[in-house]
Amino acid sequence: MPLVGRVLIDSPLPQLDRLFDYAVPAALEAVPGVRVKVPLRTAGRTVEGYLVEVVDADDAAEARASSKPLSELDAVVSPVPVLTPELYALARRAADRAAGSVSDILRLAIPKRMVRVEKAWLAARTATGAVDPAVSVDPADPGDGTSTGRPTADQTAWAAGILDPFPDLRGALEARARLAIDAPPRPSSELPVGAWAELLAAMAVDTLGRGESTLIVVPDQRDQDQVLAVLAAHAPAEVVVRDDARRSGPERYASYLRLLEGAPAIVVGNRSTVYAPAGSVGTVIVWDDGDPLLAEQLSPGVHARDAALVRQELEGSALVFAGHTRTTDVERLVQLGWVRDITARRRESPTVVLSATREGESRGQRVPSAAFAAAREALQHGPVLVQVARPGYSPVLVCAQCRTPARCPHCTGPLRARRPGAAPDCTWCGRTIPTWSCVHCESTTLRMASSGSERTADELGRAFPHTRVILADGDHPVAQVDARPALVVATRGAEPHAEGGYRAVILLDGDRMLMAEQLRVGESCLRWWSNAAALAAPGSPVHLVGVAGPVARALATWTQPAYARAELADRVPLHMPPAVRVASLEGSASSVAMALTDLRAAVPTLDASAILGPVPLPAPADGAAGSPGVRALVRFDYALGKPVAENLRAAVVADALRGRRARSGGDRFAPRTTLRVRLDVPELDL
Repeated sequence: MPLVGRVLIDSPLPQLDRLFDYAVPAALEAVPGVRVKVPLRTAGRTVEGYLVEVVDADDAAEARASSKPLSELDAVVSPVPVLTPELYALARRAADRAAGSVSDILRLAIPKRMVRVEKAWLAARTATGAVDPAVSVDPADPGDGTSTGRPTADQTAWAAGILDPFPDLRGALEARARLAIDAPPRPSSELPVGAWAELLAAMAVDTLGRGESTLIVVPDQRDQDQVLAVLAAHAPAEVVVRDDARRSGPERYASYLRLLEGAPAIVVGNRSTVYAPAGSVGTVIVWDDGDPLLAEQLSPGVHARDAALVRQELEGSALVFAGHTRTTDVERLVQLGWVRDITARRRESPTVVLSATREGESRGQRVPSAAFAAAREALQHGPVLVQVARPGYSPVLVCAQCRTPARCPHCTGPLRARRPGAAPDCTWCGRTIPTWSCVHCESTTLRMASSGSERTADELGRAFPHTRVILADGDHPVAQVDARPALVVATRGAEPHAEGGYRAVILLDGDRMLMAEQLRVGESCLRWWSNAAALAAPGSPVHLVGVAGPVARALATWTQPAYARAELADRVPLHMPPAVRVASLEGSASSVAMALTDLRAAVPTLDASAILGPVPLPAPADGAAGSPGVRALVRFDYALGKPVAENLRAAVVADALRGRRARSGGDRFAPRTTLRVRLDVPELDL
């Protein structure tokens, strides 16, 4: 009986985001999930895609509205079914939720094909008897005949001991519940890692003991290295799979093929790991979901947290959100009862001191006497961490006479000083400005208005002579420091781990961090400070300098979930995210206006104040010709997510088709797609 293959074309064009029917020639051995080449009539060329399913010709004819004969599959690129049904279902749901294309998500989830690696994998499977690449191996046998891939009794006992302080956690993981866990805020006593890494690894080992896989999603390589270090000591080596962009193309593809075999695995990687095609996934863990690195920047911009929620709903695995702080997004799920809050039997918290200037001290003094004395005392026993807001020497320069921020005469970007006495340069265009004059008072003298990591290191080095000073920032990455006395000056998020923990932690520039004009600045600051405080040795002081208010109290009392609850309660009456979802529309004025008109007609239950804008977008800094377009925001309840996403996606497709018709009509300068839509933007920024 003739067969029809339904193909997803690998293309960024929104109008091609659907399944196309092609006749399957009898000579081709095409199974669902393989890469194929198909002819595309509208383009007059051959394109690649994925064969999603194969059905009988009669069933396909009933579903088709056209009676035209089908084109045939051109070729099967690879016999390996890299697109599993579960992965396609996950990508389809995630794309629909974000008004995006499936192919954009699969481009993040499936690595590029490496022919040599694929041939070696197929040869190895043929040698072990698994000839058909679509057939999974026995989950209890990795295929090498030497190990079952299960944890040993000692490894299982270790995991049980780590999970013991959290009542009912093991039972909740086995019951595949959705959980929010506050990780222990202290270093490990066994390995040079944080105690949180041991907790995540213990959950993975416990899940592996039931013959199921675990996905551990972390923001960056520093977090990944800590989890891998724990797993190297307490988990079978053959089941641990590393997934990140630091690996070469052949290594990533080999790991992907290994996961397709279906054997239980512990996968540790960045945000795209949430799509890993591991077999029998029992637990998905997302660490520190408030980190912006977990927000995908490429279209359609699905956050790892949202993709994990979709995957849990489809597959029924356990889902864990762990961190030293609680985001308002997770707290909303806890308040709804969708996520269960798990706390330790005994509360752990660092010793946080709110340091302020004392009577007689200058109000502009950067390090108050209390924090200075704590650092001096701690340096007698080990390293001291000093967290600052910005890298560099002096990130901000102002006019010495009128205090106006110094700007580049070429691009109006802010000026900075890399070294004392050196000519300033622009942070935007990089030009060095040997001669500068203020546009307001015509003064030619500059003044340093802020201290970066390098300037802070210089100042503390003079204040503590004969003491090691270690600089850790984006230009000077440091992963770990030893237990010898040292001053470690680090920017937020770049703090190295100290052997045995820091003997004191000084958090500077907190007032400047809170001055950022962002909705979630309080959440971000609390996360930065909490992660730094968790690096302190038990009983060591953590000094937060010059900050008061709810964020400082939450850190001092270590009640981050309570702060998230208060923030969420404040945002509900204001219709701010995450109390509501927010969609951003950017494009030409006509495209945005047409999309908003269709949205109002399709979703009449939208509130009158749901649509903000449109407002003109700022002109590009490079002075490019043409109108920058407009931007509008749409606020809507979660219950309206499906109709709003469907309507906005339809608007993007319609806009792309209008541009195609304009080009086919002779206007070769017509834009391909002017309307850009993104859902779940974190800020109301017009």
